[in-house]
Amino acid sequence: MTARYVSGPQLARLLGDLPQERPFYAVLAREVRGLVLNGRLPLRVRLPAERDLAAALGVSRTTVTTAYDRLRADGYVESRQGAGSWTALPRSEQAAGRPTSRFGIAHTQGGVGPHDEPIDLGCAAPAAPAVFGEAVAEAVAELPRYSAGPGYEPAGLAVLREAIADRYAALGVPTRPDQIVVTTGAQHAISLLAQTLLDTGDAALVERPTYPHALESLRRRGARLVPVGVTEGWDLELLTTGMRQSAARLAYVIPDFQNPTGHLLDDAGRVALVEAARSADAFLIVDETFSELAHDPGAPRPRPVAAYDTGGRVISVGSASKLFWGGLRIGWIRATAPLARRLTMARESHDIASPVVDQLIAARLMARIEAVREERAVQLRERRDTLVEALRALLPEWRFTVPDGGMTLWVRLGAPVATAVAEAAWQRGVRVVPGPLFGVDGVLEDCLRLPYVLEPAALRTAVERLAGASTGAEFAPTARPLPAYV
Repeated sequence: MTARYVSGPQLARLLGDLPQERPFYAVLAREVRGLVLNGRLPLRVRLPAERDLAAALGVSRTTVTTAYDRLRADGYVESRQGAGSWTALPRSEQAAGRPTSRFGIAHTQGGVGPHDEPIDLGCAAPAAPAVFGEAVAEAVAELPRYSAGPGYEPAGLAVLREAIADRYAALGVPTRPDQIVVTTGAQHAISLLAQTLLDTGDAALVERPTYPHALESLRRRGARLVPVGVTEGWDLELLTTGMRQSAARLAYVIPDFQNPTGHLLDDAGRVALVEAARSADAFLIVDETFSELAHDPGAPRPRPVAAYDTGGRVISVGSASKLFWGGLRIGWIRATAPLARRLTMARESHDIASPVVDQLIAARLMARIEAVREERAVQLRERRDTLVEALRALLPEWRFTVPDGGMTLWVRLGAPVATAVAEAAWQRGVRVVPGPLFGVDGVLEDCLRLPYVLEPAALRTAVERLAGASTGAEFAPTARPLPAYV
């Protein structure tokens, strides 16, 4: 049994204004079940005592008791005399949500369906920007300066570390080059941090939903994952109590156009996030992969989380893959100088150093970052609006919040059919990733992630096929492994 728990007032706040239907115990059971399925109420969290929840809701204890009984009968609550009651999933849903490979979704052999032109909505990564060719040419011309040496720079080339440090300084976070470690992509950065900071069995707090490959890195290290729901945005009180109750060693968060929800945490929330880490004596790994992808690049933006850190707890992870190009396998870590040196030594047993040419290209692109941000904003705004318009026309029952940045819509289907819809879409030539792969323990079955990086015509066709998949989902065959995603 976990030591995590939710109080009566906390659960009442999560439930919000309950519908005034009768019988009320059925409404209460239904809404608690919904909190479990959409990830806002984690699994294996002890529920408040019946008396405490009744007082918080202003209802009779009998109403709460009957609601708990209904949830137990349906498999969403388990109880043991003397230990209380805690959230759970029915066994069938636990099995359905189990990953099919170490990537969560397995590769398949052959085509993706009967269509000649499959559409990949499993990939949230755009093509290279217009200035990419210029940056490559300049990097190749500069390469002879480096080829006379060994080519191994475990911390990264000085020119790139300086460019990254300058970017942080421009955003209000004074940074020295010796605080930067260049990695082979953000995924490598997350894995390196997990390997360096965690011991087997340590608790790691994660958002739900979140980036699935980060979850896999933490799992491979043997971390105990502690999810906190962000489907409707960050609940900082639950995040703080979750970090403290689990004695988390670190928390992995995506506050900038969160993948996959697109949420953006405001400055006040960032202050609270750093304070939560300080109170729990935990590291805060902040994934900034999407931070430069505002759809209005001139709009005011929150300061980086590291700007509010005075104790060296915030570790920032960045990447060239989303802003510049996925094939440019360059990422970075910003940390204290002592931790940066420790990470540099640790990475030598992983990959020694990142490719020199890729680093030179990334440095040249950093010098053009504002032009690339503007180009991305124009493209992504158009494609986001195309996807939103098509969904509202053809699938009006699907719900989503239109993001101000990032590359994805997090769509709520209204029923736990995401895996069936994904399978039916696969048969129609559309790759799409169902919600459970972005969480822990098989919840989020009522959600899909839909990237909008493709051309508008492809997005419209994809939604047409998704509409057919949604209609035919109940007749879909037994789910089989789906293709890989990023």
